[in-house]
Amino acid sequence: MSPVANKDNSPNLILAGFMGTGKSALGRQLAKRWRRPFLDTDEMVEKLAGCAIPEIFARHGEEHFRALEREVVERHLPEHGAVVACGGGLVVPPGMAELVRSKGIVVTLFASVETILRRTAGNSRRPLLRSDDPEARIRELMKAREQAYMQAGIAVYTDGRSLQQLCVIVERVYEREARALLKSRPKPE
Repeated sequence: MSPVANKDNSPNLILAGFMGTGKSALGRQLAKRWRRPFLDTDEMVEKLAGCAIPEIFARHGEEHFRALEREVVERHLPEHGAVVACGGGLVVPPGMAELVRSKGIVVTLFASVETILRRTAGNSRRPLLRSDDPEARIRELMKAREQAYMQAGIAVYTDGRSLQQLCVIVERVYEREARALLKSRPKPE
């Protein structure tokens, strides 16, 4: 268990990446291990909007959804001490990766198209995958988003790794980054 993660002033751990890479499952597991709150930006957006994400897309479009995501990050994330799973496209719009990095340590999860397809199959809550060819849509979105994901945070690949293995890997990354961040902060006088 990460000693830095258990400090009251520890930075947020923010998990970014494409849908189906394991952000929510890993985030919940780490929050439990670290005894920290777990937040999911998609759930926060739904609460803010008063309706489900597919309904937000149907009524108001993707642009409105992205504006709600920005509001959640800017105004509703705690300053520290939480584990946060981001929606799949949250870090993609201009300025969002920088905004998310200002809220904590960002780890971007990656998985193969095949893994993502398997994990998202039949999930009607994913409006961007409503397509006659979900695999082609995943490839198209991943290609468009890859650069944003690479710039958002430290990359961790989830294929072929158990949740336990991913916890250990992300804990090590978080520990290293949190120590460096805490060391770089000015000392109170």
